[in-house]
Amino acid sequence: MCVCVSDWTSSSAAPPPGSAHGDVEKQQGAPPSRARLEMKRGLSNSPSDGVSFTPLVVLELVEDTKEEAVTWLLEKIRDKQENGGAELLVGRLPKDGWGDGGGNPNVFVVGASRDRLLSGAEDVGLVKESNDGSMRGFTFVNRNNFKDFKGDSDEFLSVAECQYIIKHELDTLRAKEENSVPGYAKVKLYPGKSILRRLLSKGILVQVFPLHDKEELKKLSHSWYGKLRLKYQPLDEIRRYFGESLALYFGFLEYFTFALVPMALIGVPYYLFAWEDYDKYVLLALFNLVWSTVVLEVWKRCCASLAYRWGTLCRKKAFEEPRPGFHGVLGYNPVTGRQEPTFSSLRRQLRVYLVSVPFVLLCLCGSLYVMMIYFSMEEWALRLHEEEQSVWSSAGLFVPSIIYAIVIEVLNRLYRYAAEFLTEWENHRLESSYQNHLILKVLVFNFLNCFASLFYIAFVLHDMKLLRQSLATLLITSQILNQMVEAFLPFWLQKRRNTKVQKQVRRAPVELPWTEQVKLEVDMSTYLGTFDDYLELFLQFGYVSLFSCVFPLAAVLAVLNNFTEMYSDALKMCQVFKRPFSEPAANMGVWQLAFETMSVIAVITNCALIGMSPQVKSCFPDSETQLILIVVAAEHVLLAFKFILAFVIPDIPKEIQLKLARLEFESMEALKKKKMQDTKKLEKQDN
Repeated sequence: MCVCVSDWTSSSAAPPPGSAHGDVEKQQGAPPSRARLEMKRGLSNSPSDGVSFTPLVVLELVEDTKEEAVTWLLEKIRDKQENGGAELLVGRLPKDGWGDGGGNPNVFVVGASRDRLLSGAEDVGLVKESNDGSMRGFTFVNRNNFKDFKGDSDEFLSVAECQYIIKHELDTLRAKEENSVPGYAKVKLYPGKSILRRLLSKGILVQVFPLHDKEELKKLSHSWYGKLRLKYQPLDEIRRYFGESLALYFGFLEYFTFALVPMALIGVPYYLFAWEDYDKYVLLALFNLVWSTVVLEVWKRCCASLAYRWGTLCRKKAFEEPRPGFHGVLGYNPVTGRQEPTFSSLRRQLRVYLVSVPFVLLCLCGSLYVMMIYFSMEEWALRLHEEEQSVWSSAGLFVPSIIYAIVIEVLNRLYRYAAEFLTEWENHRLESSYQNHLILKVLVFNFLNCFASLFYIAFVLHDMKLLRQSLATLLITSQILNQMVEAFLPFWLQKRRNTKVQKQVRRAPVELPWTEQVKLEVDMSTYLGTFDDYLELFLQFGYVSLFSCVFPLAAVLAVLNNFTEMYSDALKMCQVFKRPFSEPAANMGVWQLAFETMSVIAVITNCALIGMSPQVKSCFPDSETQLILIVVAAEHVLLAFKFILAFVIPDIPKEIQLKLARLEFESMEALKKKKMQDTKKLEKQDN
């Protein structure tokens, strides 16, 4: 992937009539692609300096932003770092690009010089492969010691890394002597407070997003989903274009899909030859217990290998800044010493336990009430079938399950909005804390909403036929709805929006392809992260692992869904959503814990189902208590085996552990050497 990150200098003469600015005359770096050359034409850092650059990031302010605020922000972005600026290149989107219908005049594109990006790579702690094959933190001084660094070449940093660096530098723009945003006396600024986060929280800044690279996106699309064929995903290319967090999601989706294949292959003969004989599913349940543990442990190793190769496994965690929406009384941060809003931890805990927890419990009770309505509908459909005994009445047996599956999806999405509102109201200071509380709320509700009816059917009604029917209907309906809502519907809406925008752009007096691209992307939907994608896989993992011995085709349906999911998710990332900023990630975070918790519940569920088997019950005809004790003991043995297996399988492969240990040793030796040199210098000065 070629990344053009150089400064571009155009003629200082005035541009000819009918063009936005003069063409590029001089380039510092490798030759640009045609698409990027078009983007460089007509964009200057200011009306007088005549500097053109590669647009990488878009800033959109509200249309009625006061001009003094715009001027102040642009000066901050352009100013040198020693003066508190970001030392980036910024230009306003030409009005010609919006067509006759007009548009927001406060849309700006941001870029950076090559040296500025390299120094920014050191600031964000970027880890790159050195010439000796090890992964090391990049430093500008030692840049020639890193692999693929070739002087003036632009191959070293990917586009995603450049955009991440620019986003980091914009986030670190801090107020110094300003008390408020110019033109907005009520929007107070605190020394050391991030300016962009303040503008976002007050609604002055609408959005910040990275631009797509049309040529690189086309190449990625072709290798990713251009042809429907069975192949591995280009994870390295996905990582270079979208960043590590998204690449890890697609890596897990691919890994989980292939890991389901053994379950699917074993489930098919069970479905064909032992459909009504639940006694024979004991072996399938036992295999499921081992499978769910091994799959997650092996994934940790695969994840560590990918993270090491991508330079995030040994990357130092950056200091977390307060969230844009965090608010409170002005105080001092005890770590940084800077002034920033503070919020009492006691008040937050009171909000969590006195408001959020009761609300979640109320929603759970509502979900259980809806479940009982579903069982009433099942009884009604069964009575109708017994009275009429027709084809329509047989088909009607599936109607309550289909309606209930749709209601579950609707309730999940409504609750998601409520959970986001509550978590925002709790006023968490850090983004990580906000995400953890949100995920916990959503997981608890989704788990109960999706699986409560299955547990009730299995362990209260003891109706295995109804359990199989409900599980199949819930799984299939949820997969179809997710495909429609998450991929096909947004893609269709985006196509309509693109057609409308293109008509407006064609009415412009001068055709500006790169401004057309900015216009299209400003109006595109924003990708909200991998939360919903991981949640879908989490629920699917539950459907497969909890009751696999009742419906062995669950793994088959999951494999088929995930193969289409890979293509539909790839399509929506490349065609539907704005390009998200790269997010460094070394693992799945809290989702790994969520999947492992589900696997523990799966052990308990499958052991209980095995104990309910008529074949097992026949061994204890006189003592049900003895059966329960043996099932509980077996469950504890299997859980112990599961934890021993997790302990025996190392999370990080041995060769990577050695490389990390060697790097740590070299760092300690270098630190000792530096201390010795500093000591000798002090001794010489004293003498």
